[in-house]
Amino acid sequence: MQTSKTRSSFLRRLYLAWLIDSGQATSIPALMAATGMPRRTAQDTLAALAELDIDCRFAQADGARNNSGDYRIHDWGPINPRWVAEHLASIKATLGYP
Repeated sequence: MQTSKTRSSFLRRLYLAWLIDSGQATSIPALMAATGMPRRTAQDTLAALAELDIDCRFAQADGARNNSGDYRIHDWGPINPRWVAEHLASIKATLGYP
């Protein structure tokens, strides 16, 4: 069965939020490496987290320049991160991520 664009977009947002919150990928290059998605898709997906009321912010590294730092989830909003963790294998399979 083909996954709709709406569902895949939703799952992609949840997966990126989980990667950031778990500390497995907290930068654009790390998110690209973890998912295989292009830079623009990773950037757009991060920007779209706010549409789900997920509060994701960039934290500049102390003393660093040129946007050196990482992203952090400050609030999952209405999303239950435990549900995401429990369904991670299914989410990754649906999206075709490693």
